Amino acid sequence: MSLATDGADLSRPLPVPVRAAVEPSLAEVKDYVALMKPRVMSLVVFTALVGMLVAPDRLHPVIGFAALLCIAVGAGAAGALNMWWDADIDRVMTRTARRPIPAGRVTGGEALAFGTTLGVGSVAVLGLVAGWLAAGLLAFTILFYAVVYSMWLKRATSQNIVIGGAAGAVPPMIGWAAATGGLAVEPVLLFLIIFFWTPPHFWALSLWRSEDYARAGIPMLPVVSGVAETKRQILLHAMLLAPIGVTPWLFGGAGPLYGLVACYAGARILWLSFRLWRAADAQATDRLAKRLFGFSLYYLFALFAVLLVDHWVAPFVAAGLDAIGLGGVDLAGFGLGGAA
Repeated sequence: MSLATDGADLSRPLPVPVRAAVEPSLAEVKDYVALMKPRVMSLVVFTALVGMLVAPDRLHPVIGFAALLCIAVGAGAAGALNMWWDADIDRVMTRTARRPIPAGRVTGGEALAFGTTLGVGSVAVLGLVAGWLAAGLLAFTILFYAVVYSMWLKRATSQNIVIGGAAGAVPPMIGWAAATGGLAVEPVLLFLIIFFWTPPHFWALSLWRSEDYARAGIPMLPVVSGVAETKRQILLHAMLLAPIGVTPWLFGGAGPLYGLVACYAGARILWLSFRLWRAADAQATDRLAKRLFGFSLYYLFALFAVLLVDHWVAPFVAAGLDAIGLGGVDLAGFGLGGAA
């Protein structure tokens, strides 16, 4: 018998706290999936995939799949750690009150352990599978989002989205580094597109969710500086985003098809931002902010999807033309054929 039980009356029932400690968790698999922010994760995986596929070197499909899985798990880890830290403000925001922790289905400790395990595991495996540069970039992304953005910037400054956007902009660089073992101008341009896309995207959301952020004490730009200043900042950042979105074509990393789509999408996001800036009343502001938020999702998807088309469809078309004896046809005239 151990010293802890020597002389104890073992006939008495266990104290209530000890009984509670062995009760099963209320969490289900879907709750842990929700902790990983699957919508954000899907965007991270897509942009990382584009960075991986437009790189000049090709990964073995199995290694590429493993690398993407690690990136997805790392993004999920950052989401879980963000929800663990933000549980107090999630409880008072309408948009987040039904998340697993504020709803009481997952405890803070469980979320912390889950996120930490996923984060460490994803970085370690990615390093072994695809190299330590890609793993280091993934570790930076997780730490920047979970620590720099969630624990500091989000509650400290109205520029939280501007600076914090760096975390969400790194995945194309991770994909490129996984494929090549290094970095180049092309993934940096993709980083800049996402970085300058983030403020108008999230500020548009915050315009019609400003009461939620104010109630939670989060210094989002509309709460701190007002609606008019937020609309002005959205327009200014859209004016930066539109030309940056065209740079992969201007620098020779994409063909005319990408340039055409990027020019149209940039003009569209500029026009919506201008209309939002000119909106005269709250109802028009909310309506246009929602339209801008929705289109901004299409904007990013369209640019990255067309970049894939530019790099992957054109070679197949060229091979088909060679097979039927039309190999001399200039694909650039059809808007296809970026830099190899």
